[in-house]
Amino acid sequence: MAYFSQQLVNAITLGAIYGLIAIGYTMVYGIIGMINFAHGDIFMVGAFTALIVFLILGALFYSVPIVIALLIMMVVAMLLTSLYNWTIEKVAYRPLRGSFRLAPLITAIGMSIALSNFVQVTQGPRNKPVPPMVSKVYTIDGISVSLKQIIIVLVTVVLLALFWYLVNRTSLGRAQRACEQDRKMAALLGIDVDATISITFVIGAALAAVAGVMFVIYYGVVSFSDGFTPGVKAFTAAVLGGIGSLPGAVLGGLLIGLIEVFWSSYFTTDYKDVAAFMILAITLIFMPSGILGRPEVEKV
Repeated sequence: MAYFSQQLVNAITLGAIYGLIAIGYTMVYGIIGMINFAHGDIFMVGAFTALIVFLILGALFYSVPIVIALLIMMVVAMLLTSLYNWTIEKVAYRPLRGSFRLAPLITAIGMSIALSNFVQVTQGPRNKPVPPMVSKVYTIDGISVSLKQIIIVLVTVVLLALFWYLVNRTSLGRAQRACEQDRKMAALLGIDVDATISITFVIGAALAAVAGVMFVIYYGVVSFSDGFTPGVKAFTAAVLGGIGSLPGAVLGGLLIGLIEVFWSSYFTTDYKDVAAFMILAITLIFMPSGILGRPEVEKV
């Protein structure tokens, strides 16, 4: 039982990271109906930014309180990735918004490859280790819960609540929901559709950056290729939970984390990704809109 509980804690932590990335996917898709496949690489850029900021802080200041260091890492990573995503939306996606559906998809994949190769050239192809930032561990009835796991789960819960409030209770959220329903009508009613979409891309990038910081804290290593696999799993989480639903994105992330960790714990690590994508395939066959997603209504 203790082993099961320990793996459950690990699964929730991993699922929280996937959920943070998945929220960015689901927000962009909810408004413009497009999957931003560069989102996983934005997450990777956020992780590298956090690593670089941490090393700079350690070089300039001999001893920085870890809370201050984490806040600075998160703020800088959010600013940089937001700038990246805003530029990507303006340069690569906006000109193709009215084009045939495959064009933005191809562009998104191209931006993903460009970002991945840019980081590989500038930072090198090898894994970059990170000095331990948060090492405190609590033991409760034989179950080890580290402080970094608590931080990751708390950050995910707080951000989910914050962005749920943003979407459902603010003027920006009303503008986003109006653009989701009918962009042309929203523009006729005075909503700046371009600005709303750009802000949504910025918010998605900021969440991916926070997930990148949590990833660095949790695993202590980052590589230029870390954008692809977590990005695809977060996309899987968004679809599984119901793409377009913020709680669904986090729920999907938790489910992917549970599947991955428990499959690795009780079976083998070789096929953990296969297990996650197999669940996705089953969900798409029997529940295409996801767990919390709304079924699409075709307008006639």
